[in-house]
Amino acid sequence: MGILSWILLGLIAGALAKFIMPGKDPGGVIITILIGIAGGVVGGFLGTQLGYGKVESFDLKGILVSTMGSILLLIAYRVIKKKQV
Repeated sequence: MGILSWILLGLIAGALAKFIMPGKDPGGVIITILIGIAGGVVGGFLGTQLGYGKVESFDLKGILVSTMGSILLLIAYRVIKKKQV
């Protein structure tokens, strides 16, 4: 996938993850895109390891895997943030 596809997929996945898990998380469009892109990488890695396949295209499966990875990142962020307080 091209870089613009990754950015668009990251934006969608990050926005879906923040919609599913509302709360006080890092905000802004740029952070949402970065969380989504990182979630795509995490979700793609875990999906490949678990046998679900790779995130290779901009389709429903790619969005779902990226969103799940983004949700995992938001959970990790909240756990780390909670321990710091």
